[in-house]
Amino acid sequence: MHSQGTVKNKVSRTRKTYTLQLVLRCMVLIGCILLLIFDRSQLKVLEGWNFFRHFSLLHLLWLTWMLDMLWQIVPVKKRLIIALGSQKHFKFRFQPPEKENFSYQALRRHIIDTTKSAYKVFGIWAAAVALISLLRIWGVLNNEALFMITIVFYVCDLICVLIWCPFRLIVKAKCCTTCRIFNWDHLMMFSPLLTVGGFYCGTLLLMAFADWLLWELCIMMYPERFWENSNAALRCANCTDKLCTQYCGKNNEQ
Repeated sequence: MHSQGTVKNKVSRTRKTYTLQLVLRCMVLIGCILLLIFDRSQLKVLEGWNFFRHFSLLHLLWLTWMLDMLWQIVPVKKRLIIALGSQKHFKFRFQPPEKENFSYQALRRHIIDTTKSAYKVFGIWAAAVALISLLRIWGVLNNEALFMITIVFYVCDLICVLIWCPFRLIVKAKCCTTCRIFNWDHLMMFSPLLTVGGFYCGTLLLMAFADWLLWELCIMMYPERFWENSNAALRCANCTDKLCTQYCGKNNEQ
């Protein structure tokens, strides 16, 4: 009994990595606040073609973001620790069940239902981004404020994964690994930058859109990779990530 409890409470390598990333993201948020207070010139890189005119600490952040999105577009098997939920659209992450105990009609119904729920989230997020964009157009917010909103979203992204996710209530995913919108994170994160323009923000948005588009195309072409009944790798019994431990215990009890 004691050994079973120990195994159950063991923190996975993936969760440890993501927890460290959350700490680093909080440090990035603090660093950006300090730049905003003491060295606002660093944020000029956001404007037009200033990306190529002088070096800023924000260049390092841009590179980090671009690499994060690249790993969601290009299959990465062993070089980095990447959550299964973020890679389930790739073939190498697909694990057919030993016995085909599902119908394709059920698979189709599952994809339709989860997609309807996902686009409820999309509608809510689009309304929030529209409001933020209007506030920028009306002069209530400036480019620096929009960038700071993006940094806050950058931190909240991992809070949703590791602590609590409000979108789970709408999408009704049992965990991050099975979540229909797992790879929407970058598009949602960078969407406040829509009205900023410039190379810095434009490239981030384009890459985020490419990431989102690949994800959506894979759902249409390979729906079996996104449902635990047709992809055994997504089942709790086979999960090694254990990212959302606040749900794992409940799911195992069911």
